[in-house]
Amino acid sequence: MDATAQWLAPVATMAAALMTAANLGARVTGWGFVVFTLGSICWVIVGLQGHQDNLMITNGLLTLVNAVGVWRWLGRQARYESVGASAEAAGVSPRLPSVFAATAIAGRDIVDDAGATLGEAVEAIIDCRTGTIRHIVVRFGGVGGVGEQIVAIPLADVRLGVKSMRTHLSPRALAALPRLDEDQWPRLLRAPESPGPPQR
Repeated sequence: MDATAQWLAPVATMAAALMTAANLGARVTGWGFVVFTLGSICWVIVGLQGHQDNLMITNGLLTLVNAVGVWRWLGRQARYESVGASAEAAGVSPRLPSVFAATAIAGRDIVDDAGATLGEAVEAIIDCRTGTIRHIVVRFGGVGGVGEQIVAIPLADVRLGVKSMRTHLSPRALAALPRLDEDQWPRLLRAPESPGPPQR
């Protein structure tokens, strides 16, 4: 048992860290905390058998923290995502208007008029005065997050869809938008809305 715990503890901890860091949804994150819990229990066993009180006490407390993570992500958050998914499924019915959960904006592809993927939506900016979406924050370029660019596309330039979001902007026009940083946000929010696609 001692050898098994010593081998399983670091493996479970590393696997759980990957699962939670990947941010692949509530269920994957929740199961990451389940694996974290397994790892912390194994570390407690190692601490008990090796008479390492600090290791045992620390991981005993981490087991409680991980249990909260399991409840948070496999319980409450997973329920929220299920409700949103149900609304989205109902929204694609021909009898109902198309809808999707606002939290589902992140991760949706931004495609051009030809259907080519330009980037991925990561956030939506809401106007407090009107309660409507003002900008869609989009990331594109780079590899694994390194070298990627982040811009905000005015909603006037985006057509929301259940499966993806479409824009009339070309890759060059998208790349020409101001990059977002702490200094640019105030200027962006004061800027007038885009007039939208050109009229034909």
